Amino acid sequence: MDAPLHTPLMQWLGPFAEFAFMQYALAGLLALSLSAPPVGVFLMLRRMSLTGDAMAHAILPGAALGYLVAGLSLGAMTLGGLAAGLLVVALSGVVTRTTVLREDTALAAFYLLSLAVGVVIISSQGRSVDLLHVLFGSVLALDGTAVQFLWGVAAVTVAVLLLLYRPLVLECLDPGFLRSVSRLSPVAHHGFLALMVLNLVAGFQALGTLLAVGLMILPAAAARFWVRELRQMLALSSAFGALGSVAGLWLSWRLDLPTGPTIVLALGALLGASLLAAPRGVLRERLLPVRHLRA
Repeated sequence: MDAPLHTPLMQWLGPFAEFAFMQYALAGLLALSLSAPPVGVFLMLRRMSLTGDAMAHAILPGAALGYLVAGLSLGAMTLGGLAAGLLVVALSGVVTRTTVLREDTALAAFYLLSLAVGVVIISSQGRSVDLLHVLFGSVLALDGTAVQFLWGVAAVTVAVLLLLYRPLVLECLDPGFLRSVSRLSPVAHHGFLALMVLNLVAGFQALGTLLAVGLMILPAAAARFWVRELRQMLALSSAFGALGSVAGLWLSWRLDLPTGPTIVLALGALLGASLLAAPRGVLRERLLPVRHLRA
């Protein structure tokens, strides 16, 4: 008698309850949702969203070298991507300090070169399937080791954000003031860039180098329309990341669509709904009267 009551629920949860690879994918995406969107919030507030996209491309040659040495090995590709991302950050910093180029121009130059080198390395093997795997990821290929790595990255991210919370907030508001009153300015700046690279390397395991930044920026942008307080924005961005990731994963299963792009589209749908219906969205601001303070 109770079976029909559980049938709709089982239709929704069926793939997650039945298949181990879906469980691994779900666990990995939840870990990424805990770590990447809060980093995206700080990128957005620092007006560095495109920097995140540039760094996502910059990790490609390191991942490609790891693939060239050890094949589709999680450890090799992760170490290679992390090394490449940190190298680009360091080189762009050196160029910015010693030449007339600004940081955004240096990052753009190095990320374009890195992307080209990575594509050449992978394409030289003559297998376009592997190139697509690196560029767009394969969240359904996550295993226990990968999930443990993603949760480790999430733990490190949360710990670092808690330790550097006040310097990061001050740097968003007034970097010059932070430099004048504290020695933590370079620690906060370079530590945050390293944290961003670490999360992009973790994200490329699931979404590839081209889409990893989507889980970082889209939930953060959606949360911006709902709340003003930073702590609430950080928590809501993670919630939006988890909701969009789970929805995209489920839709990709039901509709037989590529997983990574479907997840990014689900996150984009959340952003679109927030843009329209949130308290700071277009419809609320245009259709509802705005209260003015009286003298």
